[in-house]
Amino acid sequence: MTSDSGIRREAPLERWMGDTRTTPADRHADDIMLAHCTGPTLDLGCGPGRLTATLTARGVNALGVDTSETAVAMTISRGAHAVNRNIFDPLPLVGHWAHVLLADGNIGIDGDPLRVLRRAATLLATGGVVIAEVEPPAAAHGIRVGKMRWETDVLQGHWFSWATVGLEAVPAIATDAGLRVARTVEVGHRCFVWLTASSPQ
Repeated sequence: MTSDSGIRREAPLERWMGDTRTTPADRHADDIMLAHCTGPTLDLGCGPGRLTATLTARGVNALGVDTSETAVAMTISRGAHAVNRNIFDPLPLVGHWAHVLLADGNIGIDGDPLRVLRRAATLLATGGVVIAEVEPPAAAHGIRVGKMRWETDVLQGHWFSWATVGLEAVPAIATDAGLRVARTVEVGHRCFVWLTASSPQ
C-alpha cells in the first residue's frame, strides 16, 4: 500500500485472510476481540471474511459488509453471510445489532472516523457494543487522514481516503459520536476499544 505522501508499507494480507495463513499471535488477538460477540454481529469492512466466518462457525448470527464483490464472494465461500454495500448504505436490522466490528483499522473508512462511529452507533441495539481496532499507544499520532492505494510491482489501484486513529484520539471522537470507551485491550502489536452508548438509546 502507498500513501499520497509517498510512504509505502506492506499490507497484512496473511492476517486479513485468516486460517493457517495468519500468525498465532494474530489468531489470539482475533479470539480476544471476538470472545464477547455472542449476539448478532455486524462486521463492517469484512474483507475476505475471516471474522464473519469464525463467528458463524461458532453459531453467532453474523453478517459481513464490504464494497468489494470479490471479498463478499470469499466470505460467502467460507459459509458466512455478507452483502456488497458501502457501510453507509441501507443495511439490514438497523438498531438491532448487539455488536458492530470495525476490525483492522476500519474505523478509518473514507477518512472520516467520526462519521464511521456515528454510523456504527445507529446500527447498535440498546446495550450494544462497537469493537474498533485502532493504533496502539506506542504509535501515538492522533488521527491522520490521507489517500491510499493498493500497489504491486505491476499494478496500481485507485486512490481512496483513509484515516489511521491512535488510541489517545478515541475518547474525543467517541464522545462526539454519542459513545464512550468502556474497555481497552492491547494484545501484542494490536489494540482494541469497546465502545458503548454514552446515554440510553
